Amino acid sequence: MTTPWFFHPSHQLQVFAADQPFNQFQIRAATPADLTNVAEIITESFHSPNGMWGWAFPLLRLGIYEDLRHRLASSTPHHVCLVAVDTTATTDNLVGTVELGVRFGDSWTAVGKSFPYLSNLAVHPKYRRLGAASELLKACEKVALLWGFKDLYLHVLENNHQARQLYFKAGYQVHQVESYWNTFFLGRSRQIFLHKYLPHSETI
Repeated sequence: MTTPWFFHPSHQLQVFAADQPFNQFQIRAATPADLTNVAEIITESFHSPNGMWGWAFPLLRLGIYEDLRHRLASSTPHHVCLVAVDTTATTDNLVGTVELGVRFGDSWTAVGKSFPYLSNLAVHPKYRRLGAASELLKACEKVALLWGFKDLYLHVLENNHQARQLYFKAGYQVHQVESYWNTFFLGRSRQIFLHKYLPHSETI
């Protein structure tokens, strides 16, 4: 049976089922009620609540929350925040999230046109390596195809080996690598710009 997809009047895409009928995770569009949990998952994934900068964690979480609230309230047609929900839990247990939007090419990305861009893929630590991230990626690919695109792009840090393994396994390939000189003086890891060609599927 084809998974039901349709646009909400607010232009948010609604997703009601994962690819497998007995999958643990349901993928759907985020709602305002999800924002606190989404902000918490993103902040925990990209910033540590411990250590020297632990005091700033609540401020970072608040900033992420406000950014998400603004994007969710916008009328941009090509933007969606998706969440993964654990269907085996007794409550609506949100365990992961991802955003998909449209960006425009520049000299760094070397795309030269508008393209769908995936960002803020994050999963709660207790649910990592259980398939939630993979289901979120699959949902983004379906959305990109529905928007009329045949490609999907994202960035990953060169030293984030776990994320790189996830993306390569999902079929992403290196499109561009940030110049070493851009990061040398800042002492940070380079960004790798990944690309995946999305063949059309009749099951969408």
